Amino acid sequence: MSVHNMDILSSLKGGLVVSCQAYPGEILFGADVMARMALTAKAGGAVGIRANTPEDVAEIKSRTGLPVIGIWKASYSDSSVYITPTLKEAEAIAQAGADIVALDATNRERPGQERLTDIIRVLRSKYEVMLMADVSTVQEGIEAERMGFDIVSTTLSGYTPYSPNHAGPDMELVGELVKALSIPVFAEGRIQTPEEASECLHRGAYTVVVGSAITRPELITRKFVEGIRQSAVSQSG
Repeated sequence: MSVHNMDILSSLKGGLVVSCQAYPGEILFGADVMARMALTAKAGGAVGIRANTPEDVAEIKSRTGLPVIGIWKASYSDSSVYITPTLKEAEAIAQAGADIVALDATNRERPGQERLTDIIRVLRSKYEVMLMADVSTVQEGIEAERMGFDIVSTTLSGYTPYSPNHAGPDMELVGELVKALSIPVFAEGRIQTPEEASECLHRGAYTVVVGSAITRPELITRKFVEGIRQSAVSQSG
């Protein structure tokens, strides 16, 4: 790993990375809006941003100056892998200026039967980016380190049919990966509160990534609305 990348990784240690993503059809969709969202996260103390699509990655990188974890979610009919599923998406994210390219590293077939090892080989030969493995189990994390990933993240716990579906973050997976690996482990997935984020760090996570609880106002609003409705029903009963 280059000195530059080591410095970037060091700047993320013990901090909060905020995931700023919106999807086509959503009110906040668009690179300009996501860049503004990222700037608000930076103002609040975020040490990095996770972003989706080359357009968002490039805009956020240029306007915030923060380290960016880049992904490109894409759906293919022959695979359930959708986080940076093929070399095409991975290269586009690297070319957009991401400091870290995150890829689905679960034990599932990729579109077109591409092999993760081949994607890694090409990225290593052409770009000076760090690579993050989004995994759902300890074994996937171990295999990711063996393949040469720089970072492992718990992003996909609960999103594969063979991983536990917790209501909150998979604290057990965080702790087990920390014990099993020599590379940094990022905690990500269903982290809803500062207390949960702190617990992930307490269990050894290098960095915590939080998205929906901070940057998805529609979901946040819906939680309040549902809570109010449930309270009203219980009081009227």
